[in-house]
Amino acid sequence: MSELLASGAARKMKTQLCDPVEYQMVLGEHKVPMNAYLGKQLQLDFEGVVNCIHCDRKTSKSFAQGYCYPCFKRLAQCDLCIMSPERCHYDAGTCREPEWGESHCMIDHTVYLANTSGLKVGITRDFPTRWMDQGASQAQPIFRVSSRLQSGLVETVFKNHIADKTNWQAMLKGSAEPRDLEQARQALMDECAAEIDALQQQHGLQSIVVLEKAEQIAINYPVLEYPLKVKSLNLDKTPSIGGTLMGIKGQYLIFDTGVINIRKYGGYSLSLSLIN
Repeated sequence: MSELLASGAARKMKTQLCDPVEYQMVLGEHKVPMNAYLGKQLQLDFEGVVNCIHCDRKTSKSFAQGYCYPCFKRLAQCDLCIMSPERCHYDAGTCREPEWGESHCMIDHTVYLANTSGLKVGITRDFPTRWMDQGASQAQPIFRVSSRLQSGLVETVFKNHIADKTNWQAMLKGSAEPRDLEQARQALMDECAAEIDALQQQHGLQSIVVLEKAEQIAINYPVLEYPLKVKSLNLDKTPSIGGTLMGIKGQYLIFDTGVINIRKYGGYSLSLSLIN
């Protein structure tokens, strides 16, 4: 016997920084408080329809976590420089949508250290949401910069020394060993001092500001039990999935049958049911 909790077009889960993080599954107009269903049997069904998360056009295939192909090729938010900000080409006059670039890229960004599957560097306009979406157990801002391009240039300096990506499988097997992020920041600043100084000379001291001893944030997730082996569930291959909800971390639901990245299925028409 099952009880329908919600149905509609999926978006990435909403998060709130609590102890542990509070999650809401977003399906259309519905927001389901997922922490309440830890330890319970849930079923997630793909209803066979995908709509672009930007224009709502029906699409047979989703690109970049929820866009139809025309939007994927047209929108600035889908351009290569979003994944590689050091390749920002706004100043070259070739931005796909200059107004969008002005409001999203030509504004302050934060470069940070996080402990996800280990120590990594990243950039964001939106913390702590970004850190929760990545499954970080610790995070600390280390620079404030004046544009997305500058954040990418600083990140590139640091990623020559530490990772800039999360090993999602390791992240889902448990919490990373605690790190002293301030100590790590100081060590990286010493290693990269000449390169950071060069960037500040090029862009201006007020454009790339070092954040000395910023607050470290610890993040706990609602997980009853981590999997020993991570098995990825795929709604394109298996339209009906589920099991006992053992935890939520990053944008992943952790079932006793496997894990699923909800963000991957942006625009998919899904239904979520409680199995009694």
